[in-house]
Amino acid sequence: MRIPPGPTAVTGGTAELLGDADRDGAWILMLNGTPQSHVDLDDPAHLEFEYVRRMGHVLDLAAAPGAPLDVVHLGGGALTLPRYVATTRPGSRQRVVEIDQPLTDLVREHLPLPRDARVRVRAGDARDALGTLRDDSADVVLTDVFAGARTPAHLTTVEFAADVARVLRAGGVYAANVADGPPLRFARGQVATLRTAFRHVCLLAEPGTLRGRRFGNLVAVASDAELPIAELTRACARDPMPSRVVEGEDLDRFVGRAQPVHDAEAEPSPEPPAGVFS
Repeated sequence: MRIPPGPTAVTGGTAELLGDADRDGAWILMLNGTPQSHVDLDDPAHLEFEYVRRMGHVLDLAAAPGAPLDVVHLGGGALTLPRYVATTRPGSRQRVVEIDQPLTDLVREHLPLPRDARVRVRAGDARDALGTLRDDSADVVLTDVFAGARTPAHLTTVEFAADVARVLRAGGVYAANVADGPPLRFARGQVATLRTAFRHVCLLAEPGTLRGRRFGNLVAVASDAELPIAELTRACARDPMPSRVVEGEDLDRFVGRAQPVHDAEAEPSPEPPAGVFS
């Protein structure tokens, strides 16, 4: 690995790779001064960020342990989850869509993927790229896309969710990073939106975030098949920062009167408070 450069101009602003003082071989991708991704080159199965760990649980439970998957990643960053899948599920085929080509170039040059990883990275808009994928062509679709610090509006809608459902095979699973804070209006609308396209939806989140005490990252999970709620609950409870799994009647109460979001009225996710992710 070449020594990473200092701050580097990318499409989304300024990116920098900083060594993790607590883990040899680990790096943090900073974007505009905010931690965007964490990668451990010596142990790609290590997931440092709590919400990414929750998405890792979804991947772990998407099929039998070690079985290869076809995975679509909307949003690439430092390719943390593609590395995780390549390590935990050898032989998986993965497609990544990342709009910031200079960012991808920086990551691939200085944080190379495992040699045998079957990962294709494509530059482009996530929704446009999703629209080009074949029906029933993926086992898992993951969305973790931000423009600045906000999820773009066109990735939050009923129409987008329907396209995700189209691309997923029967029994496939979708997971999305949902950043929100009190009163969690955006997250409630996202659950209502996913319920228009999927029969089963749950939400993974740290209790303080769920109670509206702080801004944070929730993970929405959806599928036409029953979700492994008990297994997800155990996995989330074992994390260093335990999280809850909200489903069924509890999720009904969480959603309340929130309505699904359509393209015509969609807005980006809320702007996080200053310094919340620093």
